[in-house]
Amino acid sequence: MDNAAIADNFSLLSKLMDINGENSFKTKTYSIAAYNIDKMPVPLKDTPREKLFGIKGIGESIGKKVVEMLDTGRLEVLEEYISKTPAGVIEMLNIKGIGPKKIHIIWKEMGIESIGELLYACGENRLTLYKGFGQKTQQNVQESIEFYLQNQGHYLYAQVDQIFPQIDGYLKKLFGEENVHVTGAYRRQALTIEELEYVIAEPLDTIKPKFITSQPPEIVNETETGILYKLKNGLKLRIYSANGNKTEVLFRTTGSNEFHEAFNKAFPGLDFSDDNTFNEKALFEKAGIPFILPCLRESETFIKKAKENALPQLIQVEDIHSIIHSHSNWSDGMNTIEEMANECIRRNYEYLVISDHSQTAVYANGLKEDRVIEQQKNIDELNKKLSPFKIFKSIESDILNDGSLDYPEEVLKSFDLVIASVHSNLKMTEEKAMARLIKAIENPYTDILGHMTGRLLLSRNGYPVDHKKIIEACAANNVVIEINAHPRRLDIDWKWIGYAMEKGVLLSIDPDAHALDGFDDVKYGVLAAQKGGLTAKQNLSSFSLKEFEQWLDRKQ
Repeated sequence: MDNAAIADNFSLLSKLMDINGENSFKTKTYSIAAYNIDKMPVPLKDTPREKLFGIKGIGESIGKKVVEMLDTGRLEVLEEYISKTPAGVIEMLNIKGIGPKKIHIIWKEMGIESIGELLYACGENRLTLYKGFGQKTQQNVQESIEFYLQNQGHYLYAQVDQIFPQIDGYLKKLFGEENVHVTGAYRRQALTIEELEYVIAEPLDTIKPKFITSQPPEIVNETETGILYKLKNGLKLRIYSANGNKTEVLFRTTGSNEFHEAFNKAFPGLDFSDDNTFNEKALFEKAGIPFILPCLRESETFIKKAKENALPQLIQVEDIHSIIHSHSNWSDGMNTIEEMANECIRRNYEYLVISDHSQTAVYANGLKEDRVIEQQKNIDELNKKLSPFKIFKSIESDILNDGSLDYPEEVLKSFDLVIASVHSNLKMTEEKAMARLIKAIENPYTDILGHMTGRLLLSRNGYPVDHKKIIEACAANNVVIEINAHPRRLDIDWKWIGYAMEKGVLLSIDPDAHALDGFDDVKYGVLAAQKGGLTAKQNLSSFSLKEFEQWLDRKQ
């Protein structure tokens, strides 16, 4: 082990001790040792052991640990700290602008254990509630995390969606609009994306030279049928050549493997020949079934529905008539309720359901009972001022460890609508999670089950649940299941939307907005819901104001 590796171990040990809240004098000792060892001109591995302890900057304690590393290649105390510190917390050391002491606050006080969770907390304006984290610091942390994640190779759909127009326009300019078609995961509206895929109607020996510029993208892989590039922003771009049968290449690269296996089994020997155009509709006509939209090409489910002529009329963004589940500056949101209502009016929504955090969510400035009363008076005043637009009184009530909601009955009954969500103690067994959720669903004041599994895409797995039992419990108790539209949540997962619809459960595409631009996330909730076959009729946030009020009356 060379000096640099020994110094790195001491440096990491110092940082992990700080993160774990150890005595700062002890942590500084290891930090100084790391600095001194890194600057030493003589390799420690070549220094006689008896002379190690006499080197300036190496005392008995440090010397023993140096000997341990030289003899064994490991440092036991460092391994102990690594084992008791979540990997996501250690990874935060890669984020510019947050040192070990701030990471300690993030982990121990905010309860955040991954970079993705931290980014989500920035989006919820949550860091500013803690000492040492002002608005500017929060913004810098958010930008640093976004830059870091860009280089990890996995993207949320929404992240790719933001840069898609630029890439799409560039390729169409190079090859002609009629020769370029997006395909793969992005075309299927996958929730997360590793590669942006395109079919280009030209041979590879024509495609490749056009990517040779002053700053060409890196070629990661090349085959007879395509090239995989890595762009400067870290995103991988896969190009398929469709010099022959364009329809077949586009079709084959769009659907998942499971979809194609089912399709080939259902329609063996189907003729893929075409008139050398991108014409998938003609292909489905040959199969004798209606056109299956790309977002539905994940499994055999919608092949069966197509054969029965039972494809759903998918929900569209314009079918959303309200913002349900949103947070104002009464808790951890950025805007006043009036500002949020006016933004809804500007976007032609009919009503707003304001659902700030409840009293247990101290980290999010949750509303104590006295503040609930104040907020509801404020809403009454705004409803007089903004009529016929209407604001409904709601709360996102924390589901406590025992499954109860965190207000007494007299407070819960004062709301028009209660969203019940888990925000704390997420590390649960399935047995614990199910008991907690079922009890909350059975609470007569629960109207909507918020972000069912607590997952954060690419950051945090949700707690394990039996989806079927949860859906069946919601059906039995007339509880709506939220499709949380935040691009990092999209929870409940689209794969379970069909079962919920089958059981007669209403779903609700809700942005969980903490700022006005959070309303834009409705789009991503709709795209995810389309994959599950959701219709406007079975989505609560598509109800008109009159329909919504009637639904509330029936609930009560």
